Amino acid sequence: MFKTVNALVLREVRYKEADRILTLLTDTDGKITVKARGALRKSSKTAAATQQLTYSEMTLFGNLGRWTVNEAVVKEGFDGLRADIGNFALGCYFAECVDALSVEDQPDAPLMQLALNCLYALSRGMYTPEHIKAAFELRLMCLAGYTPELSRCAVCGEEEPADPVLMLERGCVCCRRCAAGAGQPVKLDAASLNAMRHICSAAPKQILSFSLEGEGAKRLSAAAEEYLLLMHTERRFPTLDYWKNVKI
Repeated sequence: MFKTVNALVLREVRYKEADRILTLLTDTDGKITVKARGALRKSSKTAAATQQLTYSEMTLFGNLGRWTVNEAVVKEGFDGLRADIGNFALGCYFAECVDALSVEDQPDAPLMQLALNCLYALSRGMYTPEHIKAAFELRLMCLAGYTPELSRCAVCGEEEPADPVLMLERGCVCCRRCAAGAGQPVKLDAASLNAMRHICSAAPKQILSFSLEGEGAKRLSAAAEEYLLLMHTERRFPTLDYWKNVKI
């Protein structure tokens, strides 16, 4: 049985001497695992298209529930990532997050679009890595069903909370005074709160279209990362730690 899919290579593992085992996020089948025979050979026609963080059109052959890459052509190589070790590490973090939160054999077009849009923006240097990372993390949580309540203070109902904080455990924003004694809040300000509101509600192609600098950008970055890592994945990501070590 043959089928053709558009696939983002989330992970590659060397198998035997010249094969790759790939974790793919596909447009029609969601996350699947496939084998790319001979992809590590210099003469392989599938070598480029089966690299990690490559978006490719692949023809797969299925037998007894297992899939093998028969043909593959690069659609988007994200070359800008491979030219910068920090950007590549951050791209790998995006891929690791998608791998952790995606479901086997379940198509997820919004998740695919988020990953591709953020990798493209990172590859082309359209925004700072920190800007893209924060938007990716927060929107990923929204797609996973953990959209934070940001419209008003969850306690007093104030639409523009004074000295706002993000309550990680509850997934909501509060005034600092209302959050007293209620867990470990992450500090925000008016600018970072508005940026979070934009990321959660904007159309898919517009989630990166906000401006934020200085302290507001730092607070957004901290809030998005903590919300993803500490509350809803309950794990650490080695690729994130590596990015923090190598970024310039």
